Amino acid sequence: LARRERLQDIDVDAAQAIQVQRLLREVDEALQRFEAGTYGVCDVCHDNVDLERLYVDPLARTCLDHLTAVEQQALQRDLDLASRVQGELLPKRNLALNGWDIAYHYEPVGVVSGDYCDVVPPDGRDGDLYFLLGDVAGKGVAASMLMAALRAIVRTLMDANLPLSALVERANRLFCESTLPSHFATLVVGRADAKGQVEICNGGHPPPLVVRREAIASVASTGLPLGLFCTSEYKVTSHVLAPGDVLLLYSDGLSEARDRSGAEYGAQRIAELARRSHGLPPRGLVDACLKDLVAFSGGTPRGDDLTVMAIRRS
Repeated sequence: LARRERLQDIDVDAAQAIQVQRLLREVDEALQRFEAGTYGVCDVCHDNVDLERLYVDPLARTCLDHLTAVEQQALQRDLDLASRVQGELLPKRNLALNGWDIAYHYEPVGVVSGDYCDVVPPDGRDGDLYFLLGDVAGKGVAASMLMAALRAIVRTLMDANLPLSALVERANRLFCESTLPSHFATLVVGRADAKGQVEICNGGHPPPLVVRREAIASVASTGLPLGLFCTSEYKVTSHVLAPGDVLLLYSDGLSEARDRSGAEYGAQRIAELARRSHGLPPRGLVDACLKDLVAFSGGTPRGDDLTVMAIRRS
């Protein structure tokens, strides 16, 4: 209602006034549907309109199956643009930064993804490298918008040079205050220096693996997913990586993938693969994960976004 009042108060010329009046009619009709309990119901088939479509266009009256040809073309253009924008937010591939080699694979299950993947180069030769991998609840356009918002929050806070725990706690508060209660994100944030010292904060994400020649260790969650509670606290774990040691991070699109029988790929299989693949460069390790996943799934369609990142001390 407040937005409707602002529309009424806009000072526009005659041509724009026609557009504003048409928009006001659409808003009034949406409010009437809300009062009648039919808001979000397709005018054609009377099924529910996709929630993601309503997030993008609260005035939508039809489901995706009953868009006009013109509407379908416009929607496809918007999705293509969203995909290109999201692609521009990803880090460069096959990076070598301050004593670390990094490779990743980022694959949406649809046009856009709710997975979060970022590498922030050190500020100068002695600066720290930041790496992040996460997963916003949900899929599609709404999840990708939240992913972009979370990326902007974290990137902005990095300029303050905060301790890692404080960075994640502030990011959680800002993300929590700017999203709906049903929205949250699992997130791993790490900081590495040129001497092999690594700090990791894991907010409810599948445990990354520290892959050494003699052993493999997982980095368990040290806090809740971001966005659940605005005052959550986060702890940091410290690790020392020798030359050749690797950090392997992944989204649940890998660990929770299914084969034809419904069996789950699982964290144990990831650890075993990482153990066998010790010594491979980051690109080789990521590719080995993908190849093993294809062999496991046996052609079963993926049901979730997929991200894998390998970081090796060079």
